[in-house]
Amino acid sequence: MVKRIAAELLGTYGMVFAGTGAIMIDALSGGRVTHLGIGITFGLIVAAMIFTFGSISGAHINPAVTVAFTITGRLKWTVAACYIPAQLAGGILASLTLYYLLGSTASMGATLPAGSVPQSLVLEFILTFILMAIIMSISLEPRVAGPVAALAIGGTVGLEAIFAGPISGASMNPARSFAPALVGWEWHGHWAYWVGPIAGAALGAVTICWLKGVGILEGVRAKNKQGVDMGGADRASRPAARSEGD
Repeated sequence: MVKRIAAELLGTYGMVFAGTGAIMIDALSGGRVTHLGIGITFGLIVAAMIFTFGSISGAHINPAVTVAFTITGRLKWTVAACYIPAQLAGGILASLTLYYLLGSTASMGATLPAGSVPQSLVLEFILTFILMAIIMSISLEPRVAGPVAALAIGGTVGLEAIFAGPISGASMNPARSFAPALVGWEWHGHWAYWVGPIAGAALGAVTICWLKGVGILEGVRAKNKQGVDMGGADRASRPAARSEGD
């Protein structure tokens, strides 16, 4: 469990450091990274973190993903209670590192609504629904290899960041939004970046389970029947190795 927690912390650190760092460096360099570059950076770092840490913890690196796997019976609540603080801590450490290196540029890369808060809330809900639907679908297909899962999930994150970033910031991840908000003390509309992603991920996971004919608690019952620990070491909760991550 200690190794799984460390993997979630390190994976989230890498994602926040590279992703929000790209936003900050883009501001410092007068736009040399570009919006397209920022979106690609987010996608690539997510893919890299899934590929690196997926076989250890599942590389959720996202509280919304962890909650979605938990409510569908693919992860124990006790494990989620360890994963989520680790994800938040990893994000905060990354933002503190960036603050030390780059100062408080670009609000630390915080996700801020460009329009109304409800607009960003709905957009974050839809974006995370799509992302979690892909993650859950991959997690239910054991034939999908780790590298394929990493590319599919990272590609989705990059795609959504590119087209939706200018409106809501395309967070899809409470840890990614919380860390720069805390370090840069920028809280405008912040609640939307918790409610939208968590609700979207939950509905996305449940929807895919329904479409594929998989019972919500089927994973728990099957594992408990076989006497196998559901603490995150099972196939469904380890996306990078064979499923999800984001």
